[in-house]
Amino acid sequence: QVQLVESGGGLVQPGGSLRLSCAASGFSLESYTIGWFRQAPGKERERISCISSGRATYFEDSVKGRFSISRDNAKNSVDLQMNSLKPEDTAVYYCAAKKGPYLSCTSVLRSQKYDTWGQGTQVTVSS
Repeated sequence: QVQLVESGGGLVQPGGSLRLSCAASGFSLESYTIGWFRQAPGKERERISCISSGRATYFEDSVKGRFSISRDNAKNSVDLQMNSLKPEDTAVYYCAAKKGPYLSCTSVLRSQKYDTWGQGTQVTVSS
């Protein structure tokens, strides 16, 4: 069964850090471009970051300089390191995967036309 599973969410104080992981089963992420999104209550889903199969990365302004994204092909996962977290980062975080040798991941991120989506993991930033 092809699926993505996010993990690593939780409750953290403002200024803290969390590391989210997007793990694949049933397929290898190595040839996929991966996007990270989040959705806060009452708001539309928001794109935040992506990484291409060639490891090119992109970050939205809302997270640039605070978040980083990386691949771990040995673990068949893509991680999102989140530092200097703010209350407005509170949301359910989702990863998504699309097969293809994209040099840049941004066009897929903006279209949100991915092959597979995870179920999400809750991140709450609160004191």
